[in-house]
Amino acid sequence: METIKLRDEFIKLGQALKAANLVQDGVEAKYVIQDGEVLVNGEVDTRRGRKLYDGDVLSYQGQEVKIIK
Repeated sequence: METIKLRDEFIKLGQALKAANLVQDGVEAKYVIQDGEVLVNGEVDTRRGRKLYDGDVLSYQGQEVKIIK
C-alpha cells in the first residue's frame, strides 16, 4: 500500500489521485471519480473535492493509497 503524507490538515480526492500518480491530470481524476471508479474507505465517492484526512484509504484500479499525517 502506497502512502501520501499530508502537508496540511487534508488533501482533496482529485489531488490525492494525482499525487499518487494514479491519474495523469485533474481532468482524468474528475472523470474516474464521477464514473464511480474510486473508493474512499471502501465506499464509492463521486465528489472530486472530498477531503481526505489522516487514516483515510483511497482505492483505484486495485491500488490502495493511505493518507498519513
